[in-house]
Amino acid sequence: MDALDRLHRSLDARPRPEDVAVLVLEALPSSTRRERAVINGVAAHASRGLGFSGMSDDYSRPVGAARQVAATRRLFGTGDPVDTEDPLSVLEFAALVGAGIGFDPAHTDFLADRLNRAARGEAGIELSKRQYNRRFRVLRRLSAKAGRLGRTRDLRRATLLGAAGFVDVIDRDRFRADPAAACFVAYFTARRKLRREFSLAGRENPFDQVADVLFERCRAAAGTDWAMIALAHPGWDVLRHLSAEQLGELLGRWSAATRSAATVLAGLWRTSGVDRSTMIVRSGVDSSTWNAYAGAYNTARTAWIACLHAAGLTALLGDSWPGKAMRLMAADLTWWHEEMGNGVHPDTAVWASLPLPWEVLDGTASCPRSLVEAACRTAGVDPERSGWTAPREHGLIARFRPTPELVHGVAVSDPLWAMALRRARVFSGKPVRGEVLGGQPLSG
Repeated sequence: MDALDRLHRSLDARPRPEDVAVLVLEALPSSTRRERAVINGVAAHASRGLGFSGMSDDYSRPVGAARQVAATRRLFGTGDPVDTEDPLSVLEFAALVGAGIGFDPAHTDFLADRLNRAARGEAGIELSKRQYNRRFRVLRRLSAKAGRLGRTRDLRRATLLGAAGFVDVIDRDRFRADPAAACFVAYFTARRKLRREFSLAGRENPFDQVADVLFERCRAAAGTDWAMIALAHPGWDVLRHLSAEQLGELLGRWSAATRSAATVLAGLWRTSGVDRSTMIVRSGVDSSTWNAYAGAYNTARTAWIACLHAAGLTALLGDSWPGKAMRLMAADLTWWHEEMGNGVHPDTAVWASLPLPWEVLDGTASCPRSLVEAACRTAGVDPERSGWTAPREHGLIARFRPTPELVHGVAVSDPLWAMALRRARVFSGKPVRGEVLGGQPLSG
């Protein structure tokens, strides 16, 4: 693969920005001296620590159902085709194979849904109870695996959407057709995918000096694929280049993503029991899933509002202006904020005083823009600059800093030491595994 192919593969992964910068230099041989100087200033950091990093360069990927399908085929003696990575295909396979024993993938309770002797006789199933139970169990496990596979796949998509937008829909040929736009998208999304650090500072602006020179190259070129860039960076300076048809298509895509993520959040919220005024995670709550979908929702909502503004259609929201969804916070980080005199983020107060976003989107609750603005004023928040009622601007160009080695959000200077700390579960809130560190106590 050449540099552009590797950059395209990076869209679906989590490489360090400095590693992407190395590929950008290779993919843009015609870059100017100034552009190469700026990009090389970041790419030079890729070689620190001999280029080694203990952090994964990918998001967790779903494990397919190959093992469960193989067990089913051995027991049933079937070779029916199935895509073991597709949960729908796996369920269809389970239904097809299980038709001979009256198995329904939607009804897999071992006590309530098995056929008794009389029902098996009526269905013409000539199997002993033991053999029938074996087949039912295998299909039950296969159906459960399909469900887990679907949830894991959807969670990964939500995580990627929240971090990088719709980069997963950019095909290889389109990506390669515009190298300048491709390099900007790959680098900018790598910056957006940076992990959160356990600190009082907010997320770093992803638009740094490299993103700036790559964006300027796109602006200076004729025929730039702005519609592709808008999938990852739907800002006004990008959206203004789109045709009405392109803007409408993008608006519909972000609107659908907003509603889809909100629907999932609604289901998670009903069972969370979290206090809206603090958003501190409580025991038993899956904060990772909530935060992934909250990130997807907020990214989609921000882009949707940006598209509405660009199209001059914000009046269509009328009494249905959905607010943001707050992430769940660890109690120790919240305590740290309070100790430093910062308290709960003011956006949390706005979120707590407004109708829930999914109730606004489905028409259950009314939330006019004036209500959002009033809630922001009460919390001391600028409704436009903070992104509650207008597209949020990035502001000044950020200064790149080398990607830190993180162990549960805490920066560690040496990658090998970071790996040892990670295996020992240091900073995780769990008991430290002393044997991983040679039985030695940790010093301050």
